[in-house]
Amino acid sequence: MEIIILPTDLDVAGKAADAIEEQVRSGPTNLGLATGLTPLATYQELIERHRTGGLSFANTKAFLLDEYVGLPATHPQSYHSVIRREFTGRVDFRADAVHGLKGTAADLAAEAERYENVLEASGGVDIQILGIGTDGHVGFNEPMSSLASRTRIKTLTQGTRQDNARFFEDGEAVPDHVLTQGLGTILSARHLLLLAVGESKAEAVAAAVEGPVAAVCPASALQLHPHVTVIIDEAAASLLNHREYYLDTFTRKPAWQGL
Repeated sequence: MEIIILPTDLDVAGKAADAIEEQVRSGPTNLGLATGLTPLATYQELIERHRTGGLSFANTKAFLLDEYVGLPATHPQSYHSVIRREFTGRVDFRADAVHGLKGTAADLAAEAERYENVLEASGGVDIQILGIGTDGHVGFNEPMSSLASRTRIKTLTQGTRQDNARFFEDGEAVPDHVLTQGLGTILSARHLLLLAVGESKAEAVAAAVEGPVAAVCPASALQLHPHVTVIIDEAAASLLNHREYYLDTFTRKPAWQGL
């Protein structure tokens, strides 16, 4: 696990975009996309590089982490809509290259299995963007989620529902349930890119990076993965015990090593 601490949220977005651009330019790519506020600046940077730098996503497939149960894909707060509005609809993804879960499926267990099969048939995700919740959740794997879990239905905590209420006109309309890739599914991606900014994420980041691997902090499961890049700003890094070590190692990192 590599920990990169940068001065600002825009620096975090730029460094994340560097990793994604390198992967996309290397050839056909399966890109895992997260929603939430944190990745938005990275998506804006990628859009700008598409507009002005010729970065093309024509050979890229996108795979969404999760979806609200009960919201049709056309709902403005469905993750199909959010990702299309904030990223994929503003660059040159093919219309059939963006894959997600169907929150209105009649059989949710079958839908979760279908999505697992789609991911496997595609060859898996090359680089997965992740955010982290204040309680340490990734995707919608809330605390006490199985570290080996696959795509399934989950019940949101009231804290997560309250955090997401700002995106809905009626805060009470946040669904209680979601379909989400499990921690085991996420760990199947070849490169995990965890982004966090702001002091509100500092406790979760410290638990995920330096705490024990435990279901109480789902993001701590990322310690088990062979290729994880954690990119955070100074505020999100404020509770890390080994902060100076992370800064020093990144300063002396060979240029050829990449992310």
